[in-house]
Amino acid sequence: MNNIQEFLKSCSKDEESYKKLIKFADELIQQREQVKDHLELLERAIKSDYDSIVITTLELEKPGPKIVYVNDGFTKMTGYSREEAIGETPRILQGPKTDRAVLDTLKKRLKEGQAFFGHTVNYRKDGSEFINQWDIHPLTNEQGEITHWVSYQHDITERKRSEKKIVDSQIEFDRLAEESKKTLIDVDEQGNIITSNKAFRDLIGYDDEELKKKKVWELLADKQVESFKHKFDMFKPSDFDGVTHNLVISTRKGLPVEVKMNTRLLTIDDQTVLRAAFENKSLQKRIMAMLSKRNANFEKMFDTSKDFRYKLIADSNEFRFSYVSDSFTSITGISPADAEKMTLSELVHDDDREKFARHIETILSGKPNTEQFRILGKDGNYTTVIDYAKPVWDEERENVDEIKGSISTEISSARSMSKN
Repeated sequence: MNNIQEFLKSCSKDEESYKKLIKFADELIQQREQVKDHLELLERAIKSDYDSIVITTLELEKPGPKIVYVNDGFTKMTGYSREEAIGETPRILQGPKTDRAVLDTLKKRLKEGQAFFGHTVNYRKDGSEFINQWDIHPLTNEQGEITHWVSYQHDITERKRSEKKIVDSQIEFDRLAEESKKTLIDVDEQGNIITSNKAFRDLIGYDDEELKKKKVWELLADKQVESFKHKFDMFKPSDFDGVTHNLVISTRKGLPVEVKMNTRLLTIDDQTVLRAAFENKSLQKRIMAMLSKRNANFEKMFDTSKDFRYKLIADSNEFRFSYVSDSFTSITGISPADAEKMTLSELVHDDDREKFARHIETILSGKPNTEQFRILGKDGNYTTVIDYAKPVWDEERENVDEIKGSISTEISSARSMSKN
C-alpha cells in the first residue's frame, strides 16, 4: 500500500488531487477484494462437485480461446500454476492421445452456442496422462451475448479404469455366467468402445486394446456410418434404451457380417453406458440353410463331397474319432485309420479352441449344438466349417458317452487362410 501511495503522490499535482486518487484506489482495491471473496466463495461452494474450473475467452478459431481464469483445483489437477495457464489456450493440455473427434464435436457445439459434456485424454505439465471430463457452458452479458466459456472439469481416470467391472458383481464380462454366453460391448455416450467380451472379439477379429481405440460406428459398413454416428452427436436415451438395430459390421479382414444389435442403457459409476448385445444373423442364415437340408435320417443330413460325418467316443478325458465318413479324407487328407488315433480338436485352429471347447461342453450337457470354427485341410490351410452335433446317451441316460456330428464346408463365407 505504501508503494501505491508513493506512486499516486508522484502523479498528483497537489494535495487535493492526491486525496482523490487515494480514495479512487481504495475503492478499486475494495472492489477487487469483493470479487476475490466472491470467487473464493464460489469455489468453496462447488469444490465438492468439480476438480477444476477454467474460464476462457470466446474465440474458437486459431489461435483459439485464451484462459483468463483457473481455480486452485486446476493447478492441482494439471500441475500448471495460475501464472503459467492464464493467457495460454486449453491446448496446453492436449497431446497424442487426445481424441480429435471429441474436440471437433466440442468446437461444433460451442459454435452453436450450446453446452458440451464429454471427455478425452489430457496431459499434465509433467507429461503424464489423465482422462479429463468437461462440462462446458456459455457465460453471457446483460444483453444475453456470449462473452466467455466456463469449463467445469473432473479427473475421471480411476473411474474409467473401473468401467471394466460389471455394475452389480464388479467382475469382468467373461467371468459372469449369463453375460459370457452373449456377444457384448459397452459404449460410452461419445461412441467410444469401453470394453468387449471374448465372443465379440472372436466375431470381429480385433483384440481388446484395438477396440478401445475405435468408435462403435467405425465397425459398421460404410453406408451406415453417418446415420449411426449422428445418433451419438445428439445422444438421446430413446434411441438406445431397449432398441433393436439391424446393422452390417465389418470384420478386421473386411468381411461383412449381418447382426441384430439389442441395446440398453446402464449406469456405471454415475456414467451412462450403452450395452449392446449382438446376434449373428449371417451365421443364423447359413445354419438355417443347412438345416433345411435335413431329412428324417440324421445320418444322411449331408452327403456331398464338401461335408463329412463323424462320431466321437469318450477316451479318458478326451473324445476321439470312432468313425468318419469317406469325405473326411478328401477334406482333411487324413485316412479313417489315422483319424481313430486323433481328436477333432487337433484339427481346430488355435484361435478357435476355446469356442470349440464350449461347443463340446454344450453337447456333453445333453443339448445339440451348432458352431462355426476353422479346421486344417489337406492343403495345409484352414477352412471355415459349421458343425452340427448332438449327444448320444448311455443306456441309463445318465451320461453322454458319444458325440455324433456332421461338418459342412459349404458356407457362403467359407474362406481359407494360410496356416500360421
